[in-house]
Amino acid sequence: MRAVALAIAISLPLPALAHPHVWIDTGVEVLFDAGGRAEALRITWVYDDFYSMVLVEERGLDADHDGNATAAETAALQGFDMNWDTGFSGDTYLLSGETPVPLGPPEDWTAKFEGGRLTSTHLRRIDPALPLEQPLRVQAYDPSFYNAYTIALPPTFTPALPQGCKAELLAPDATAANEQLLAALAEYGADQDVEADFPAVGANFADELVVTCGAE
Repeated sequence: MRAVALAIAISLPLPALAHPHVWIDTGVEVLFDAGGRAEALRITWVYDDFYSMVLVEERGLDADHDGNATAAETAALQGFDMNWDTGFSGDTYLLSGETPVPLGPPEDWTAKFEGGRLTSTHLRRIDPALPLEQPLRVQAYDPSFYNAYTIALPPTFTPALPQGCKAELLAPDATAANEQLLAALAEYGADQDVEADFPAVGANFADELVVTCGAE
């Protein structure tokens, strides 16, 4: 993930170097009901070392600086990234084919600090449960590209991937994404604050989990 971000940074003009600010390794678990319909997603976020260190120090945790939280510190971390503004997507997007599917608010969250990195998880319900008549697509991205998400953890399926279904991870076309970003930045004037109004290019850099069932 960082190699990709570095390649992006090298290719961009100076004003764009401020994006992204945070790198997040992401995991996606799809939960199915007894009928094989998707009923929830559990999302895992593993924050980069630097952001983890800053956030932990701001909260006065990890007093012994060993990169791990005590039981009391772990309890204090719960929900640290779950105070979402109204309407926030959670940087997770679900589609059935090409049709967006709403996700419920985050719940059942967890957090820990181990090995110098913060990890959190949260559940997003799908109501009603989604039959897999069209490919199920899960995308992870921040439209503003402030956060850079990579689906770096192996996808999991609970209780199991339904029979006759397959899952694949699709990576973005980095060259095309960079070209689109450069084109968007070229529209800004010299007196405009790019950082304050960064173009909504995050989707171009999005990893995607696709679950397809039945004959293609």
